[in-house]
Order: sequence, then C-alpha cells, then structure tokens
Amino acid sequence: MSMPFYVSPEQLMKDRADYARKGIARGRSVVVLAYDEGICFCTENPSRALHKISEIYDRIAFAAVGKYNEFENLRVAGVRYADLRGYSYDRVDVTARGLANAYAQTLGTVFTTESKPLEVELVVAEVGAQPADDQVYRLTYDGSVADERGYVVMGGQADRLGAALADRYAPAMPLAAALQLGVDVLATPPDDDSPARTLDAAGLEVAVLDRTGTRRAFRRIAGQALEALLAAPTA
Repeated sequence: MSMPFYVSPEQLMKDRADYARKGIARGRSVVVLAYDEGICFCTENPSRALHKISEIYDRIAFAAVGKYNEFENLRVAGVRYADLRGYSYDRVDVTARGLANAYAQTLGTVFTTESKPLEVELVVAEVGAQPADDQVYRLTYDGSVADERGYVVMGGQADRLGAALADRYAPAMPLAAALQLGVDVLATPPDDDSPARTLDAAGLEVAVLDRTGTRRAFRRIAGQALEALLAAPTA
C-alpha cells in the first residue's frame, strides 16, 4: 500500500511562484515611463496583430508580459469592467486603482486555488491632468500590487533593464527622449559578453497616454511617426 503524497502549503506556493516566474521571464520586456506630457509604453514586438499594450478606457492603458492568451483574457475582462462601471455610475468613476484591485483579486484567486497560476505580469496606468496625478500599478502573478513612480520594467531581464533605466531616467523628459531611452534599455544585451543590439521601428510596439489630448488619451505610435521620434535629436 503506497503512502499518500504530501506537499506542504509553503512548498506548493513556492512551486507555483517559480513556475509563473519562469514563464514570465521568457517574455520580451515592456518598459513604461512617464514623460512631460503623459506616459509612454514600449516593447519589442514585431507582430502587428498581437498587442501587448492596449487601451482600456478613456485615460487608462494596459501593458502585459507572459502568456498572450492569458493576459488577453484579462485585458478583455478589464474593458468589460470599465465599460460596465462607466455605464452604471459615471465615466470618472473608472480608475486605474479600481481596475488594479479587480485584477489583483483575479490573479490572487487563481494563484491560490487553481492548479496552475497565470503566467502574466501587468501594468495598469492612468494619466492625470498633472504629472503628480498619474497612476501606475504593477501587478504580479500572485495578485501583488505595487504603486510605481517614474518608470516600470516587466518581463525577462527586468532587474538588469531596470538598473540601466534608473541610471539615465529623469522626470519630465520630452517624449522623444523618453522613447529613445526606453528603446535603448530594451536593447540592453542579456549579459556583459553579448554584443550590443539595435532595435528599429518595425520591431517595436509603442503607445502613449497623452494628457494633452481629448477625452481618449491612448494613442499608438507606429510607422513614420515612430521613426521620426526615434531619429529626433535630444539634449
């Protein structure tokens, strides 16, 4: 007669966390950074159809790394949440904080009750009327939420890329400078022995939340507009 197999809750949670982290680390990084007139999102993504950066609501955007089908389901759920809340109450009642809390509950429940955690990491960002009003929340696979300021890096090499970004980031940068910094950071080689890389517009997905725009602040930047920003002189 075989003995029942027992795994302690601590070991089970550790195994799930390790599994999720490995899946997320395989994804290409996303850089989110504030600039003088909004929030910029950039990632290495040659696909024109499968987006890692998306609009959720008027002034709210979503960025993700990990398994595409899992974070796409979360994006759709976020759009439904925002639409329902805006319709039932008022558009100003739809906030990044409320959306982040809803995502945290979903991620945390799956992590603790399902056999497999979601292999995703998310950023939910809302642009305010002033830079001090911007909200950026980073959510991890277990439902943990961090209130970020200035910049965020998710995905593979997040620690290495975050350190490179911290050395050069300055508040209130113009968009061209912020974008060029983000792209330079994304091109950081995985280790000191690897050759330097260069990323061009065709291999990038870029979007902004622009506080100077109309009600809908989200805007994708691609093609000639992206090439011009990448080539613009910066101080």
